[in-house]
Formats: sequence, C-alpha cells, structure tokens
Amino acid sequence: MTSRDTILAAVRANLPSPAPALPEIPLFERTAGSLLDEFQEALVRMGGKFVDERSGKTLNGFVRSLFPQARVICSATPEVEGTRALIRSASPTDLADVDVGIVRAAFGVAETGSIWLSEVELQINALAYLAQHLVALLDPSDIVGNLHHAYRDPRFKTARYAVLVTGPSATADIEGVLIHGAQGVRSLTVLPLPRPIGATGRSGA
Repeated sequence: MTSRDTILAAVRANLPSPAPALPEIPLFERTAGSLLDEFQEALVRMGGKFVDERSGKTLNGFVRSLFPQARVICSATPEVEGTRALIRSASPTDLADVDVGIVRAAFGVAETGSIWLSEVELQINALAYLAQHLVALLDPSDIVGNLHHAYRDPRFKTARYAVLVTGPSATADIEGVLIHGAQGVRSLTVLPLPRPIGATGRSGA
C-alpha cells in the first residue's frame, strides 16, 4: 500500500456518518432588465464582440464577411458550413492552422458574458483554443442570469469536458499592457440566433 492509499483510507474511515446535508444556496434571482442586454454588456466588457445585425446576408456569408482573410474555417455546428470538415477522430494538433472556429453554445451567463461549451458543442475540445477566432451562436432563450443558475445545469454532471468561455484570451502581466490572444483565441464573437426548430437547448438537456 502506498502513502497515498494510506492517507485516502484514513480520510474515508473518518468521514462523518451520516453525512451532513449540504447547505441550501440561493439562486440570487434578479428580475430587472433583459438577460440578453446584460449578457451583451458583460461580454463586451470582457473584450468579446456581440453582433446582432447580419445586413441581409446569409449566415455563411455573414461569418465569412467578419473574417475576409480567413482561409481555414472549421464549424462544429451544421448551421454554418466551414472550409474544412471537423472530424471528431482528428488529432487536436490538426487544428493548429484554423483561422475561425464556429460553435453553437449550450447556454450563456448574463452575469459574466460567458458561454458554456462541452465536448458535445466543440467536437474537438482544442477548437476553442487553437483557432485564431471563435464565433459562437447563442439562442437568447438559453441565457441564464448568473453562475448560480449555470452550475445547476445537469450537463455539468454528465459532460466529460466543460468550459465557460468569457471573452478572448488575454493577459496584462507584462508592463500592464493588455494583450489579446496570448494563450488562446484572439477574438470571441457571439451571434444571438435562435436554435433551429427541433434542436434542444437548456430545457432539453
């Protein structure tokens, strides 16, 4: 038996019985204002972009117009067609040259301007980090008020991988200068777009 086994066995043997009930944590409900407006404000504050006007363009055409220089576009949602197919069995390193990654966010958090993604939405987890730019489609009805609501989502218990993305990657450690894209995507753009008819969102998870 290793030292680790000994320590864990001692902890298990001294657990209180019966186990005390966990405290009830309120959801800190707020009824004033629009969740979509609050989400947009928080997203922009964290360096993200919120685009809700497509100027009559198709979704495919609009995404391409946002990044006219992009050569490699990988889409993890059938709503947008990329220039390269995203294959689940591919190695994460195959995404090293992706200019734009496109996903359908599971839900958003108004309090922080975050979007929630798991292996289901990303298909390849590295898409959220190796792409130069990340575009997320978000159904406004999938926005929750705050992190207390977010962590009640049952998918936290079933997802093998989950992440809350809040704006683009950024650092200000060096001489206090803010740098975007330091360890991940250089930009995060959120498009408010209802889910296709028949697709499931938060309530269908």
